[in-house]
Amino acid sequence: MMKKRSISASKASLVLFLCQVISALDVPLDSKLLEELSQPPTITQQSPKDYIVDPRENIVIQCEAKGKPPPSFSWTRNGTHFDIDKDAQVTMKPNSGTLVINIMNGGKAEVYEGVYQCTARNERGAAISNNIVIRSSRSPLWTKEKLEPNHVQEGDSLVLHCRPPVGLPPPIIFWMDNAFQRLPQSERVSQGLNGDLYFSNVQPEDTREDYICYARFNHTQTIQQKQPISVKVFSTKPVTEKQPILLTPTGSTSTKVELRGNVLLLECIAAGLPTPVIRWIKEGGELPANRTFFENFKKTLKIIDVSEADSGNYKCVARNILGSVHHVISVTVKAAPYWITAPRNLVLSPGEDGTLICRANGNPKPNISWLANGVPIAIAPEDPSRKVDGDTIIFSHVQERSSAVYQCNASNEYGYLLANAFVNVLAEPPRILTPANKLYQVIADSPALLDCAYFGSPKPEVEWFKGVKGSILRGNEYIFHDNGTLEIPVAQKDSTGTYTCVARNELGKIQNEVQLEVKDPTMIIKQPEYKVIQRYGQVSFECIIKHDSTLLPTVMWLKDNDELPDDERFLVGKDNLTIMNVTDKDDGTYTCIVNTTLDSVSASAVLTVVAAPPTPAIIYARPNPPFDLELTGQLERSVELSWIPGDENNSPITNFVIEYEDGLHEPGVWHYQTEVPGTQTTVQLKLSPYVNYSFRVIAVNEIGRSQPSEPSEQYLTKSANPDENPSNVQGIGSEPDNLVITWESLKGFQSNGPGLQYKVSWRQKDVDDEWTSVIVANVSKYIVSGTPTFVPYEIKVQALNDLGYAPEPSEVIGHSGEDLPMVAPGNVQVHVINSTLAKVHWDPVPLKTVRGHLQGYKVYYWKVQNLSRRSRRHVEKKILTFRGNKTFGMLPGLEPYSSYKLNVRVVNGKGEGPASPDKVFKTPEGVPSSPSFLKITNPTLDSLTLEWGSPTHPNGVLTSYILKFQPINNTHELGPLVEIRIPANESSLILKNLNYSTRYKFYFNAQTSVGSGSQITEEAVTIMDEAGILRPAVGAGKAMASRQVDIATQGWFIGLMCAVALLILILLIVCFIRRNKGGKYPVKEKEDAHADPEIQPMKEDDGTFGEYSDAEDHKPLKKGSRTPSDRTVKKEDSDDSLVDYGEGVNGQFNEDGSFIGQYSGKKEKEPAEGNESSEAPSPVNAMNSFV
Repeated sequence: MMKKRSISASKASLVLFLCQVISALDVPLDSKLLEELSQPPTITQQSPKDYIVDPRENIVIQCEAKGKPPPSFSWTRNGTHFDIDKDAQVTMKPNSGTLVINIMNGGKAEVYEGVYQCTARNERGAAISNNIVIRSSRSPLWTKEKLEPNHVQEGDSLVLHCRPPVGLPPPIIFWMDNAFQRLPQSERVSQGLNGDLYFSNVQPEDTREDYICYARFNHTQTIQQKQPISVKVFSTKPVTEKQPILLTPTGSTSTKVELRGNVLLLECIAAGLPTPVIRWIKEGGELPANRTFFENFKKTLKIIDVSEADSGNYKCVARNILGSVHHVISVTVKAAPYWITAPRNLVLSPGEDGTLICRANGNPKPNISWLANGVPIAIAPEDPSRKVDGDTIIFSHVQERSSAVYQCNASNEYGYLLANAFVNVLAEPPRILTPANKLYQVIADSPALLDCAYFGSPKPEVEWFKGVKGSILRGNEYIFHDNGTLEIPVAQKDSTGTYTCVARNELGKIQNEVQLEVKDPTMIIKQPEYKVIQRYGQVSFECIIKHDSTLLPTVMWLKDNDELPDDERFLVGKDNLTIMNVTDKDDGTYTCIVNTTLDSVSASAVLTVVAAPPTPAIIYARPNPPFDLELTGQLERSVELSWIPGDENNSPITNFVIEYEDGLHEPGVWHYQTEVPGTQTTVQLKLSPYVNYSFRVIAVNEIGRSQPSEPSEQYLTKSANPDENPSNVQGIGSEPDNLVITWESLKGFQSNGPGLQYKVSWRQKDVDDEWTSVIVANVSKYIVSGTPTFVPYEIKVQALNDLGYAPEPSEVIGHSGEDLPMVAPGNVQVHVINSTLAKVHWDPVPLKTVRGHLQGYKVYYWKVQNLSRRSRRHVEKKILTFRGNKTFGMLPGLEPYSSYKLNVRVVNGKGEGPASPDKVFKTPEGVPSSPSFLKITNPTLDSLTLEWGSPTHPNGVLTSYILKFQPINNTHELGPLVEIRIPANESSLILKNLNYSTRYKFYFNAQTSVGSGSQITEEAVTIMDEAGILRPAVGAGKAMASRQVDIATQGWFIGLMCAVALLILILLIVCFIRRNKGGKYPVKEKEDAHADPEIQPMKEDDGTFGEYSDAEDHKPLKKGSRTPSDRTVKKEDSDDSLVDYGEGVNGQFNEDGSFIGQYSGKKEKEPAEGNESSEAPSPVNAMNSFV
């Protein structure tokens, strides 16, 4: 079974091969013949020239060939014989030349790298494969390198280099982040052809630490990763716009060589701010249509299937608003060899001549060399019938020993082509491949084709005879084909009989007989007919046929070109089709088809199913059209039309519509004339002169409109003078020295007669001139030349025909052409209303100088300079238009503290006049915008560092910054607000003496002389005291900038503290004196009055007062009377006692040392924690600082 399959495959290969044979012989594709003919080897399958293999899999090098007898195979490696029997890892497939190198069982792919070539050989010659270069794919690791972070100024360009390892084949490069997400690319950020990542300009959002380049090696299905690259974008100075520069390629010119048929890729990536836009052009030509594509946001030009015609200079231009830069790439398209005429297999008879042609082209032009059976033809065995002439081998008087396989090699520096073509010399006696006594049957009057397939070498001659001993067939009634076939164009009944074909050459002769029978045609002599049948009735279609008695016909019925429904109501008889109990779905086309083995005929009929008449339903429909139209009472301007209504179809006629056709001017077009009620069948119609009237009538009811009636007889009215003149007469000049008079022409039936023309008249208004007139044809425009610029004219247009003029037309006023205004507005004054609004005044220009219709004035204004920055920018002019004869206008949307220029121009229908001299004005200062940023950094126990950016729009000269801040406690309540004024030239501030672990809210804004701008807010927290010791509660109002003088060194502060200490000392002395006298001071009286039972005597080291007794009255104050070390004042502490004597003071002092505010001595004191640090210090705290 396997052997049979192999033979069958060999036959198929041989058939495919012989389809390509071009020679003096045509070999028929007969399987028996093909098995007997010898054939040189032909390579049918081979591995690619450049074969990269996976080092983890077995290497399979393909080489398949066919031939008769089957060829044997051998291999060379690196130019020498490769003995596969000596290598246990290498095997050759049975009946094949394909090599299998076993890598998976211990072999190494690198060992088998090299150049391999297969040879297929039999007794008729040897065919060779291409040189197959075997290389093992490689995916090396990235080399170790230390990557420094990239610190880039915002707006600058940046290139992140990938530099992937060199692999085989080269890897595919892409950039991702740590989350394996592709990095977004745009016109600003994109990947180059070399894998590098290019930034035309960096933005703050480009800051990240995980720019990772990946290399994917598809052949080994591996991905290698480069170490992450860090990019940090900083903004230490204002971002400035930059002209484009090219990141790649460098320089102004470069060269590129590409091979024909490949894809040409040209790349230009530019830096700049704003991001440049890339445009490509080809110098001296156009980019090829349908083959040109733009990729990578137009940074890459891609041209597919390039040819030599694509050579030339390609220019890329990078442009932004600041300028442009270009680069010219000189492209040269070279070409590896390609076939013009590849050599084709040649089958010859002994003694015949032939040629093998091998023509190839390339750039540079390839060198052609020949081999015979795999050996250079110069050292191959000589063949006297062979002569080599460059790219052609000429064969003369070949013999069987001349059979061989020739190889043509076309090569240049970019590659080579190798083609095998055999010369097969065969000497074969004639063979007839058509079976003997084959029967041919045809229908009369149709062509008959009798085959006589043959083969022989040399090519046999074929003759035909009718009958065994008949004469040779000749004449116009027969056609003899080159392949031996006899054609009888119109076979008749008497053409029936035996036909003999004879094939002979110098090696022999053979003949074969075939039979021809001519049959009568099949006909349908009784065809099915169109039928209308009522629902639920019965219908029958007939189909009676006549046919040749020796042919067996089959009859088939179709409904609507498909099979009959599977329904027992359909009965198919010998000659008919009957349908019982017909329903609506049986409606359709029925076809009778008659088939024989030789012909086919068909006939069709339509079945229409209608409702039964006994119970007709009332049908409401459109009315039938009126009929019998008649014209009577014909007059010059009227006629009477009458008609008879059609059936109203159960819906009364509501009205009749009368339409007319003008057969003289608009034949075939029907116009509405009038309509009358449905009870009226006559109407008097008004007519126009010189119209060939036809009328028709349409009836209308609630269902719809009827079809129009048949037209009435025609009635041609007599000609007359025009009744009216053209409408919409205008006079408008298109040039300064002309007047264009236009009008709407009369329609055809308005002409009232033949020869319609127009009399156009004009004269200058307010000048004692006569009318100038001209008669023009039936047009709608006339141009008067040589007029003064923009002067009024009186104009009239009158219609006339061959019978006379229309009534006198009315006059209209027009103007000759406008010209640009002559003078500019004068006395331009600007009144600045505020920092963003100004009012401009000007004197109107004299109307004579406008030279046209005054449309208004245009004010052009533009900012010249920002006075706060002293910088000039791109001038963008703005335009305001003021309609009519206005002499002032408002200019909104101005920028504060800027210098502007403006001019004014008058506008007419022609355009703008000259500009007035530029007027310079300046806008006053305004309030600034908010600072660009506010950052709070470096928090410590008692300080914060503030940094800020100046306002984006200062709108004037900054005078200072205002900083306000207040603490926020744990319940989100805000403490006292402190305000600090900061010089305008500062950009940072250190706030000291703040409370530890306290949240502050900051309000920050800038000021000009006009006022404060909008503020920005920020919050920050001082850090916790790591030692756990509470710091003194310092008022936030005492926080100072680090660059200010320490308040503790100020004289006024030292004096204030001394005054406080003195006052406390006086109070203590008073207390001691009273105690020495035995009296109770107010604290004792207060305690006695309250008699608080919870008050217990306490030890001296508890830091609190004990009970007051007479025994202790004479003792001095103990150490415990002082404020505790944690700087808090408790309910029973001496602070309460002292406050009672302080006459309600709040513990704050003016600069002169006096107390201010109100203090409640009954209020409980909480520890001065961070969230209450905004409270002012008490006198006791002040005292403790000195005790």
